[in-house]
Amino acid sequence: MEPPPLQRVTRTLKRIAPVKAGLMLAIIYGILGLVFIPFFLMMTAVSSRLPENQRVGMMALGAGFAVFMPIFYAVLGFVGGVISSFIYNVSAKWVGGMEFDIE
Repeated sequence: MEPPPLQRVTRTLKRIAPVKAGLMLAIIYGILGLVFIPFFLMMTAVSSRLPENQRVGMMALGAGFAVFMPIFYAVLGFVGGVISSFIYNVSAKWVGGMEFDIE
């Protein structure tokens, strides 16, 4: 017996919940920020070869970036998600939203 043919259904995205989108993007950007930690730690390790008066500042900078960049990325992801969702919701009222074909 043959399965019934697939039907296309068009759905319209009318609204995005700003806080939910912000939280989702905060998680995604926070995880992406974790990708950069090895590079900042490498900067800390390489700076041990610098002269004594430059070494401490570069080591602190590398370690500080390793700790704070994922947090900074997450905060920017949240703020960007909230702002983008708000702009989408306002413009969707004017043009009706985005349409998707779903099978």
